[in-house]
Amino acid sequence: MERTRAPGLALPPYEPLVEGMDMENMSRSVVVPVEPPPVQAPPRDHLAWSLCSTLYSNVCCLGFLALVFSVKSRDRKVLGDYSGALSYGSTAKYLNITALLLNIFFIILIVALITSGTITVVNVLNQHQQQQGSHHFSGPT
Repeated sequence: MERTRAPGLALPPYEPLVEGMDMENMSRSVVVPVEPPPVQAPPRDHLAWSLCSTLYSNVCCLGFLALVFSVKSRDRKVLGDYSGALSYGSTAKYLNITALLLNIFFIILIVALITSGTITVVNVLNQHQQQQGSHHFSGPT
C-alpha cells in the first residue's frame, strides 16, 4: 500500500513495523515524560533594605515609603501576582537608592561643615591670642 500525502500536511515521523510483528504484540501504554515548567525566581521585595533605610536614615520619609512599597511587593508575591510584585519591588529599590544617596550627601555635607567650622574657630582663636600678645595657639595636637 502506497502512502500519499495531502499537500501542506506533514506526517509525523514513524518507523514501519518489522515483518512478522503486528499491533497485537505491542504494548498499549505510552509513557510521556512531562517536565515541570522552569521555575521563575520570584521578584525581590527589598524588605530588609527598606527596613534599614527606615530605621537608620529616614531622609524625607523615603525609607518609610520604601518600606510601604516593599510590604506591598511581598503581599503581591504571596498572592502570585509577580508582575505587581516586580513593579512595587522596583519602586522600593529606587526609593532606597535615593535615600542612600541623600544620606551620603548629607554625611559629606555635615563633615565638611564641621571641618570648616573647626578651622574657622582655630583661626579666630589664633588671631585673638596674637592681638593679646600671648604665645601662639597652634590648636589641638
